[in-house]
Amino acid sequence: QVQLVESGGGLVQAGGSLRLSCAASGRTFRLYDMGWFRQAPGKEREFVAAVNWSGGSTDYADSVKGRFSISRDNAKNTVYLQMNSLNPEDTGVYYCARNTIPMRAAGGRRKVDDYDDWGQGTQVTVSS
Repeated sequence: QVQLVESGGGLVQAGGSLRLSCAASGRTFRLYDMGWFRQAPGKEREFVAAVNWSGGSTDYADSVKGRFSISRDNAKNTVYLQMNSLNPEDTGVYYCARNTIPMRAAGGRRKVDDYDDWGQGTQVTVSS
């Protein structure tokens, strides 16, 4: 089982930026798609962004497209989420997660059930 540790959350004003990081343990990080999800109080956990195992393909929720960017560094076992033009609706706990299937060919990146290893989360709060 892999351990995932998120960092980089905090309090930021609307219009600001944050960069989240997620460090993974083990030697198989490079084989798995990785995703970022978020959960606001009283709401279900929702998909934010995903990157495939090689880093060559990304996917975004419509609500963050054009503002957020996901990337990975397989040499450092780390996945990133650059968040720009933040607004109060982006507030929540952000989680990184590892996909269930190694070297997945396509699809299976937007649902919570597509992932089976999760970090503890990092709080992002955007003030208006």
